Amino acid sequence: MKVLFIGGTGVISTACTRLAAARGIEVTLLNRGRRGVDLPAGVRQLQVDITDAAAVARALAGERFDSVVDWIAYDVPDIERDLAWFGERTDQFVFISSASAYQKPPTQFVITESTPLANPFWEYSRRKIACEDRLLRAYRETGFPCTVVRPSHTYGPTMLPTAVGGGPTVLARLRQGRPVVVHGDGESLWVLTHNSDFAKGLVGLLGQPASVGHAFHITSDQVLTWNQIYRQIGRAAGVEPQLVHLPSTFIARLDPVTGAGLLGDKAISVVFDNTKIKRLVPDFVCTVPFARGVEECVAWLDADPERGQPDAQRDQLLDRLVAAWERSSTAT
Repeated sequence: MKVLFIGGTGVISTACTRLAAARGIEVTLLNRGRRGVDLPAGVRQLQVDITDAAAVARALAGERFDSVVDWIAYDVPDIERDLAWFGERTDQFVFISSASAYQKPPTQFVITESTPLANPFWEYSRRKIACEDRLLRAYRETGFPCTVVRPSHTYGPTMLPTAVGGGPTVLARLRQGRPVVVHGDGESLWVLTHNSDFAKGLVGLLGQPASVGHAFHITSDQVLTWNQIYRQIGRAAGVEPQLVHLPSTFIARLDPVTGAGLLGDKAISVVFDNTKIKRLVPDFVCTVPFARGVEECVAWLDADPERGQPDAQRDQLLDRLVAAWERSSTAT
């Protein structure tokens, strides 16, 4: 099987590239080649900017793929580009959408692929929804062979997952005995999926005619509260975390960018029903619990002092949030 990944060197896509190559799939990456990722043996790289039409035309001349996966499409113009390039070049086009596209706030507790798509809080999610709409219209009108995949919060050894502040900054503050911000009361439910587990589902979908015209989310079945998540980060770091709980709406007033990602995603409890992906990909079983995955993340950051350097702006943001909350609490 021949597969083209547009991108292919991000946190999620790198794991998929490695698994696909390990399974004997002929993988080609089309990207700018700027990340410096060590590629598995046999993986071919076309060092091209997807926005450079002339360069793409040269790179894809005479090429055809069983499946194409676009990891870097975020808006409808990106989809229009893909429709033009791959309508005659593949039997399956996989669009990487987002589980944040699901209805916010939800009207049903358990999320399935038939849960409505609607997110009034986060522009990122609305753009993904628009991309899905355009692809499904192309499928209905011209038979464009699209498959939609919706990851939720997927992480890997190189990305410590947090909700506010970012992994290196949060880890540094924990070890310094400084407070870290947790949205709400920390008891909302969340799902974190290791990239190696996600890869089993994604790679299993490649080349499957039964997936065309359908959407799938690919997530772990392990459900944790945010308090549990931060305590497990603290345990992996060897410290007891000092957690400060702030309402998501309060965070959004002081930092609208972070707030959009909370109100439109992480502040909402999620429980995913993965029946659909498991039916088509029986070997999709998540085997990396967060307690083990977070140890990998901390070990990776600790292996190089440069990796663990906190982001100054995010560090200052956390200080501002905590100080503003303390002032408001004192005032009342």
